[in-house]
Amino acid sequence: MEEIKIKYHADIEHIKKIEQGDWIDLRAAEDVTLKFGESKVISLGVSMELPDGYEAHVAPRSSTFKNFGIILVNGIGIIDNSYCGNDDIWMFPALCMKQEGTVIKKGDRICQFRIMKKQPEIRFTEVENLDGKNRGGIGSTGRG
Repeated sequence: MEEIKIKYHADIEHIKKIEQGDWIDLRAAEDVTLKFGESKVISLGVSMELPDGYEAHVAPRSSTFKNFGIILVNGIGIIDNSYCGNDDIWMFPALCMKQEGTVIKKGDRICQFRIMKKQPEIRFTEVENLDGKNRGGIGSTGRG
């Protein structure tokens, strides 16, 4: 079992591993009001020290857009284990896509994370031809 050291910077519910699934919810550590098209980097109120050889992948929850009308502007966040100091607070860069704007309250679950092994050391070898069979380009598996 891997250990993750965590420091809380806000009075929010402490992180717990959920019974189902591998992703762990993160909460807004501040109240945020956004108008349509506005963006803000929202504090998640935690700093963590990940195990050696791991990184965290942060993504919106499946209900984030439905509940708050925000998207994570990076699509996915990657936090490597060198981002582990006392003041290396995890954040969620949000963009409001709701015409009427949105309100996020401190403690609202807005994203989730999981830890993943870092990519192994790799090297690139330039070749004239690849051995694989051509699939026909992007979108070649069809519709539906």
